[in-house]
Amino acid sequence: MKALTGFVIALAAGLVVGGCTETPKARDGGSAPDGPVLREDGTTPPPRDSAPLPDGVQQPVPWGYFPAGAVWYQDYSQAPKHENSDAIIAWLDNAGGWGGGSMQIDFTIEVLRAGASAPIRDFNPTGDHWVPECDLDPVPVPAVGAIEGEDGYACTRDGDCHLIVVHEPTLKLYEMWRADIVGDTFNGGCLAVWDMTRVYGDEGRGAQCTSADAAGYPIAPLLFSADEVAAGEIKHAIRFILPNARIKNGVYVAPATHSTSATSGGDNAPPYGVHLRLKAGVDISALKPGAQVVAKALKKYGMFLSDGGTIALTAQSDRFTTAKWDGLLGARDLEDLVVSNFEVVEHGPEIAYTDNCVR
Repeated sequence: MKALTGFVIALAAGLVVGGCTETPKARDGGSAPDGPVLREDGTTPPPRDSAPLPDGVQQPVPWGYFPAGAVWYQDYSQAPKHENSDAIIAWLDNAGGWGGGSMQIDFTIEVLRAGASAPIRDFNPTGDHWVPECDLDPVPVPAVGAIEGEDGYACTRDGDCHLIVVHEPTLKLYEMWRADIVGDTFNGGCLAVWDMTRVYGDEGRGAQCTSADAAGYPIAPLLFSADEVAAGEIKHAIRFILPNARIKNGVYVAPATHSTSATSGGDNAPPYGVHLRLKAGVDISALKPGAQVVAKALKKYGMFLSDGGTIALTAQSDRFTTAKWDGLLGARDLEDLVVSNFEVVEHGPEIAYTDNCVR
């Protein structure tokens, strides 16, 4: 997302290792795990299909956040390879490959679940909130929870501080960038509210519109959790990020709906929204068992370029999951997967980035 100047300075100083690295708006320009997830009151939510939805309304898939027709849940293992795949992969490889020099995993993003008892709180829009692309809806905030990279709801480390909440009573997904809650004061950056009964088309929440992620699509359905890896299967595509200098400037491709002025990659750089797939012939047998689960998902569902930053892959924090990452998957367990092991899945035409959000 479009981070504060101080955040960019922090990145340059080595204080930020993943997440958004965009300039301010005045710039130029898991899935839900198979196992139980505790609500804020410590109870386990009922299965999503326990209360039938009205006729014509689609039920989110049990392991995910949207109905089965959503792009994140499709099998792309046999999808055509993009005609410019070899050139894009070669360019990225020559540019330095993944951020940090190898494929690493960030485990700091939280996904919270809110029941009917969760307070619904108004927030004060900050300079990181823009109209019309960001929403102003009151946000359900569980009594017990945390934002990305923090011990609670206060944004103390000047990071992305994503607040992600699944509101069970309304089947809404709330994703906020740069949330900061201290006592009765709730300051918030860009908020994207997603209807989990809807299959969004190529224009998502709106053409040229961002979300809590720079590319404009949701974060939660692209995160993989410890519960999924422990169960042996990830049933969705995965979120990945690249340094801004390795993302094509001035364009994006669906399902992205947005780019940024901070990107500076050349003609063959991957654009926001690009869909990479681990090649079917890549031998993953030497990887640790947990890493093999992720690699299999990368072969079947692939990964979508979502944001600018350093650490390539994003997993869900295990703070509120049943399984834990310790002994299951480490930050560098996929570092043997290099850029040349991937190919670009066929996508639609490039869309010129104008930063003129239409909703």
